[in-house]
Amino acid sequence: MADTALETDSRPASRYAGRRVPRVEDNRLLTGHGTFVDDVTRPGMLHACFVRSPFARAKVNKIDATAALAHPGVIAVLTAEDINPDVLEAWHAVAGKDVPDTPRPPLAEAEVKFVGDPVAIVIAEDRYVAEDALELVDVDYEPMPPVADFTKAVQAATEHGHIVHEQYPDNQAGGMAGMPPDEELFAGAAHVAQAHIYQQSYVPVPMETRGLVVEWQAAPGELTVWASTQAPHELRAFAARLLGLPAQNVRVIMRDTGGGFGQKVVPMREDMCILLAARKVPGPLKWIEDRRENLMTAGQARHVDGKVRLAFDDDGAILAGDIDFVQDIGAYPTPYPVLTTAAIGMFFPGPYRVPKCSFNYQTVFSNTAGLAAYRGPWQYETLSREILLDIAARQMDMDPVELRRRNILRGDEMPYFNPNGMPYDHVAPADTFEQAVKILDHEGFRKEQREALEQGRYIGLGFSAYIEPTGAATGHLGTEGATIRMESTGKINVYVNGGSTGNSLETTVVQLTADALGADIEDVSTIQGDTAVTPYGAGTQGSRSGPMTAGAVEEAGTILRKQVTAIAASILGVEAGEIELANSKAVVAGDDSKSVSFADIAYRAYYDPAQLPPGTSALLEATARFASPPTAMIHWANATHACTCEVDVVTGHVTLTRYIVSEDVGPMINPNVVEGQVAGGTVQGIGGALLEHQAYDADGNPLSSTFVDYLLPTATEVPSIEFGHVEIPGPGVGGYKGCGEGGAIGSPPAVINAINDALAPLGVTITKMPATPATIVAAIEEAAQNTGSEGQ
Repeated sequence: MADTALETDSRPASRYAGRRVPRVEDNRLLTGHGTFVDDVTRPGMLHACFVRSPFARAKVNKIDATAALAHPGVIAVLTAEDINPDVLEAWHAVAGKDVPDTPRPPLAEAEVKFVGDPVAIVIAEDRYVAEDALELVDVDYEPMPPVADFTKAVQAATEHGHIVHEQYPDNQAGGMAGMPPDEELFAGAAHVAQAHIYQQSYVPVPMETRGLVVEWQAAPGELTVWASTQAPHELRAFAARLLGLPAQNVRVIMRDTGGGFGQKVVPMREDMCILLAARKVPGPLKWIEDRRENLMTAGQARHVDGKVRLAFDDDGAILAGDIDFVQDIGAYPTPYPVLTTAAIGMFFPGPYRVPKCSFNYQTVFSNTAGLAAYRGPWQYETLSREILLDIAARQMDMDPVELRRRNILRGDEMPYFNPNGMPYDHVAPADTFEQAVKILDHEGFRKEQREALEQGRYIGLGFSAYIEPTGAATGHLGTEGATIRMESTGKINVYVNGGSTGNSLETTVVQLTADALGADIEDVSTIQGDTAVTPYGAGTQGSRSGPMTAGAVEEAGTILRKQVTAIAASILGVEAGEIELANSKAVVAGDDSKSVSFADIAYRAYYDPAQLPPGTSALLEATARFASPPTAMIHWANATHACTCEVDVVTGHVTLTRYIVSEDVGPMINPNVVEGQVAGGTVQGIGGALLEHQAYDADGNPLSSTFVDYLLPTATEVPSIEFGHVEIPGPGVGGYKGCGEGGAIGSPPAVINAINDALAPLGVTITKMPATPATIVAAIEEAAQNTGSEGQ
């Protein structure tokens, strides 16, 4: 952003940013008038369903679609032979076309690699016919031994020759290592804590599953896509590359999307299939994923097995950290898993003073659903570090609060480079930590805990602190566009890329635009998610929408303010520098009696431009593209979570009693939206800590493909979330930072630490997720047996 432009332009006073403005989309959504992909109907529309493998690994000898094609209403059955050769380019902008990636064919070729792997597409006149015809497609499978346990994937390859992809004969997609651990330091440290921490696979579970409607018009060579997506412009670019079409011939329309959480950032294999198939059938093609498909095939997340260590001096100061882990990436991970997994190692030092830190990791294939993005994909670094800090505190007979207090970074230490080179700035993790401790009343809880234990009740307290990069301002993520137009009525429309999936960009962008132009918020509306009319943007990912959209609106608003001011000055007969914009009017500074409404300014520009002075533009529209400067590419947010719980040591049931989040995402555009984002992520993390598990048996069969088996948290499991806010402005426009991922990052270790604190008198430490009642009871029984053995 050009600083000189801002210095010479008088920006209206902020009226709406920072206020709890009601969400503009709520009336539409809460009254059932939203438009989701399944609401889209096109003339002559056909429906697609996938034939999916019942085996985790098998050769596909033959596919016989004769009976299915004979079924009334079936239009086509397409296999890999029909559509895979049509792929021209299938790279994703998240890393670009030149970074080596893992295999990703649209339909399975010769071999299926997980249960649910799509092998054919049945296309019919309606969904019911397509579903019925699935059963008539005869696939000759030859089962093969699967690689179901990722922790044994390398062993399966070397000892038994069981591999997922021929290109990777050791089942390793790749890995990375930082500086090697300083073993001499660990050996000589006063205290060393170490743990083996396993995080299960669990998934985003958006309310709306994945889906597309694709309409191909052969005569003009145009493709229109209605999609449930977080990134409409990237879907458009991907479709153009995939099919070899000019980008201007592809239009993506995203209306309402019922949740994404990372799962809908990049097009997956089924999306590729529908895009390719749409050009082969005589009508628009719709695919809506059912819930079973979503749980089985839309990707896995988390699923890490690792060993972590921390070394401390006599006073409890951290001397060094080390993390060595393996991440399961399934059969067909979304793009570039080797690079994205590196974030776990890079961020492991967290918001603490850590002089030395080493990491080493491998990503391995398995015959399960592929790794996909999910709110803070590097979350294991916080989980493992924060659990280990509590373990270390107990070893040193120190309260976990005191241990963190001795090591957490303060604002006066910024800028601070963590030992892996990550440049922290514009943050004060100690501030959010101390605020959470104060809200909780730490000393009061410890007194209550002692009294409860005397009564035979086990209550516990867990903390978790983290720091995360938001803004994601690298590569194609480092730029965002906005168009602001004052219509002929004086009302204002702001056009942005969109990607709003429940994160209320519709509301926040209206607030920002109203402030940028001095308009009444009732006079501002937004148009998003249609690539035909909105500027390019990378969409909702990487907690980038707040800071990047704010930058784009400010750039465009600065230009449009000058245009509005020039026309108002000509009408009022004063210099442009004397004009102030407020309340949807232009007013002469110091003289409220001299004003002109936005409606009158627009009338002059649209209907009577001849009355404008020579050289005054009648244009009331501005488009700008914001690019993060190098000094503002990362907006570091941070938070501390605090959780209290009671554990029933007979049943293993965990009751969460209080939950506190103190967070710093800079100034809040809308506190309601921020707290909604944090609360939503927190609940997802609570589910991951206690309930959710995308489990497989030894043969690679999914065991949790319905909501009977895949358990989600409800309002009965989650206490009211208490919020504290620390507002340290970031380096970008408005000082805004992202807030989309933090809740999901911080909550699992806070919950696990609370459970471990409650069970500490019994000698129990849970380090394998999820902490189900069965897991807790088994751990209590094992601890009792060990104690009994030691007593003997």
